[in-house]
Amino acid sequence: MNKFYPQFEKAFPKMLHGLKGKKVAVMGHLRPDGDCIGSQVAFCRCLIGLGVEAVCVNPHAIPRVLQSFVGDTPFVPLDEFDARGYIGANVDCADEVRIGKDLREFFPEIEVNIDHHISNEGYARNNFIDAGSSATAEILAGLFIDCGLPIEATMAQALYVGIVTDTGQFRFPSTTRQVFEICRLLTEMGADPAAAAMELYEKESLSKLQLLERFLASLRLECDGRACIGVIKNGVYNETGADREDSEGLVDYARSIDGVEVAVLLEERDGAIKGSFRSKDPVHRVDVLAKNFNGGGHACAAGFNCSGNLEEFYSNLVEVLREHFEEPANSTIK
Repeated sequence: MNKFYPQFEKAFPKMLHGLKGKKVAVMGHLRPDGDCIGSQVAFCRCLIGLGVEAVCVNPHAIPRVLQSFVGDTPFVPLDEFDARGYIGANVDCADEVRIGKDLREFFPEIEVNIDHHISNEGYARNNFIDAGSSATAEILAGLFIDCGLPIEATMAQALYVGIVTDTGQFRFPSTTRQVFEICRLLTEMGADPAAAAMELYEKESLSKLQLLERFLASLRLECDGRACIGVIKNGVYNETGADREDSEGLVDYARSIDGVEVAVLLEERDGAIKGSFRSKDPVHRVDVLAKNFNGGGHACAAGFNCSGNLEEFYSNLVEVLREHFEEPANSTIK
């Protein structure tokens, strides 16, 4: 069988060997998603299996829908984590800032960086970045298989979850023949697609559906219907009883509208704005759009955080989108 990631054939085993005898904190990004948690679980368990002392640490808690995929993987709450003696390994983090301020202070230098974001510039001592991959979990699964490393059932399920969530259930352009081949192998190793789908998509809370109702009511078409923007204003979480993590995936409803090429979710947070971009076609480089607001991500999925008034920001956003649609292939940061 051909190697999935021949470019890392020598470097990945060498990196793993170099971690023996060390203590590794496997870190993920702010507001972790399926790819983040799945990659942390798999990489941490891989290290433990090799005799490396490893734990997972996140700036935010594991989302409710992902908790069942963790198994007995050691996740240490940030406020209980003693960083002394540990080195840092980031998974699914496009840059160092994504692990949050506290973890950045613990780990000003990162030993390992495994990621698939197009904006990742390789900030660690050991970098394993492939922007053509659908998910960080795809990279890890491919590397484990290439190196003949054991993948037990919990790892296989976690890696599958990372891939299925970041491909939008295999709907996004990043879904390739390799994705399906890796997932086929993961099912042979213990991944259960039906069980994953049940946990991820068939156990929604009523409060999340009420949040979705409010988000759908806010949708507005802009730029002659080529863009759709939805808003979650201050107070909506309290009014619906939803959690912050319940906003995950809402922007995809805006993207699904016929004719919409770029969708945006804007979340108002007491003087700050969190935004998520999604596009249907990589030609609309939403990672470049996000850089206008100090963000980044993928060609078809990106995000940002900034300060400002929502109404004023909305007008600025529409102007940036309008200019983008005039020349999407040559999008530049304003």
